[in-house]
Formats: sequence, structure tokens, C-alpha cells
Amino acid sequence: METSLATKTFGGVPTLRFRYLGPADVDELADLWAALHEQHTSTAPHLEDMITRVTADESWRRRRAQYLAWLREPETLAVVAERNGESVGYAMVTVRENQQGSWDRGSRVAVVQTLSVHPDHTGTGVGSGLLEELRRQVGGMGIRDLELTALATSSEDIRFFEQEGFRPFVTTMVSRIGAFSGHD
Repeated sequence: METSLATKTFGGVPTLRFRYLGPADVDELADLWAALHEQHTSTAPHLEDMITRVTADESWRRRRAQYLAWLREPETLAVVAERNGESVGYAMVTVRENQQGSWDRGSRVAVVQTLSVHPDHTGTGVGSGLLEELRRQVGGMGIRDLELTALATSSEDIRFFEQEGFRPFVTTMVSRIGAFSGHD
């Protein structure tokens, strides 16, 4: 992947630079993942009675292993946004085959597995810049759709994604097996 310097500025904030990572670089993402982990757990405390929260270290250990597995696939993208030499956000994107159904979405879909922006840089164009860069890269691969997930209780994130052109598509529901007796 090429490094891109062609990104919009946001309210006079310095331009973002994008750098693509390989498996050997994954550990650079640990601190940004920890910030996202904290956001996830503080945004969805209602899940703790059903889904066990893991520590930030355990969460990173698991996610790091997943990143390494994804990066073995040639079309996976790991891109870091930098501003003035500082990593301020990143995205991890995989490409999957699209099972054709009710909508024509093309034969492959890009999935944003992670979009993390450092809390000190929220609202400064980092998330928008990352999504713009991802669209440029996956569009160049002939992919038409970019999809992602957001915590249902994270209304600010959902509002941001809608402003970026995303629309709700499916809703994922979670239930711990044995935690609830269903009704007929």
C-alpha cells in the first residue's frame, strides 16, 4: 500500500498522513486499542450482566492475535493516521466474499473491523480522514461497499457514521445461552 498525504484538513488542523502496517507493526496499535476498549466498556455497561468484560491487556492479547490472522490475508488493510508524527487513530479492514441475497452489493465487501481515534483527537477529522482513505483504497480494489458495526448504545458514533454516509443495515442481538428462558 502506498502512503497517502492527500487528505482533507479539518478546521485548520494539520493534515493527516496515512501509513500502512504489516504484521511486524501490529504492536504499534496497542495504546489506541486500549483507548477503544475503554470506550467500549464505558459505553455499554448494560452488557456486563450478560457478557463478561475482559481487562484491557487480555482484550489486546486477543485482538492482536486476530489482527495477525487477518493480516495474513493479502487484501487486509491496517492503516494508521498520523498528525505531526503522532499516531492519532487507525483502522483495520478485511475483505470478505459477499453472499448474494436480497441486495446487490458486489461479489466482495470491505469490513471495517476496527476504527479507533485517540480520545484527544475526536472531532478533529481523524475518523473522517481514515474512512476517506479506506474508501479510496478499497474502491481501487473494485469493492463497492464498506460496512462496520457500532455499539447500539453509542449514539455519538452512530450519528458520526450516518454523517459519513453509512446507514443501518442489520441489527445484531446478543443473548448468553442459558441466561434467559424464551417464550413461545
